Amino acid sequence: MERDNSTPVAEFVLLGLPNQTIAHTILFAMIVLIFIASLSGNSLLLFLIYVNSTLHTPMYFFLCQLSFMDICQITAVVPKILVSFVTRKNVISLAGCGAQIFFTLTMGGAECLLLAVMSYDRYVAICSPLQYSAIMSRRLCLTMSAGVWLGAFLDAFLQTVSVMYLPFCRSNVVNHLFCEVPVLMKLSCSDISVYETVLFVLGILLLLIPSSVILASYIRILSAILRMCSAEGRRKAFSTCSSHLTVVGLFYGAAIFMYMRPSSYHSPEQDRIVSVFYTIVAPIVNPLIYSLRNRDVLAALRKLGASRRPGTSYGYGGP
Repeated sequence: MERDNSTPVAEFVLLGLPNQTIAHTILFAMIVLIFIASLSGNSLLLFLIYVNSTLHTPMYFFLCQLSFMDICQITAVVPKILVSFVTRKNVISLAGCGAQIFFTLTMGGAECLLLAVMSYDRYVAICSPLQYSAIMSRRLCLTMSAGVWLGAFLDAFLQTVSVMYLPFCRSNVVNHLFCEVPVLMKLSCSDISVYETVLFVLGILLLLIPSSVILASYIRILSAILRMCSAEGRRKAFSTCSSHLTVVGLFYGAAIFMYMRPSSYHSPEQDRIVSVFYTIVAPIVNPLIYSLRNRDVLAALRKLGASRRPGTSYGYGGP
């Protein structure tokens, strides 16, 4: 069906969180708490890395970007959900919907690529510790970071333009918490096979290839860890790697389940649950995993707390 034969859609109605039941009110309160905790945890992690010169290493440079992505990801989604629940106005404009899709895809795609970069960083640190500083130079870190953001931007731009060009003539009611590509594609009355193919190819580039890089890196890392003579060295390496793999499993699992399936296999209930994992749950899990299981971050936090006591002074290095 041609676009000109369909009725243009100027806005969408997000069903979001129904506010008639106690259960949804409790869920609303939980989302508020998660939102506040995520912003606080990621902001604190950014601050600790900024003020503590001992954390100015490639690993924490990438971790800073992960925290920034999590802040932007949850901010692009949760405030609209909360406002809609309170005001009972679930309408979002076409431009607003496109902006929400673009920002969530940019941050999600950037996190996919960044996790692969972080796995390479851990591979070099564990498998080639003597050459780590030379290999993970400032120039290489900046180049990989630029590649992460450029790749995420291009992916988000292509997907956003593709889905916004579709004619939405079936309905403007989005049975979801926020605007997302697979959900909107189901509202189109045109043939979406080409768009599904584009989405699948982009999913391979942003999900399957990076996850393969992560898998290959950790196979090499595991092999190197098992050859270590020091039990303490093995314990520390396992601790660091298990933290990263926990984040990878949570994020990639949900994203692949959402974006690598045909639209005919999607259900509103599944989409809502899966989307919550990588847009709301992941941003709070990341700082908890990387801080509570990281002795360097915990030491920096204790040092910061001690420096706030009267009569105590600690020198922090700048960035």
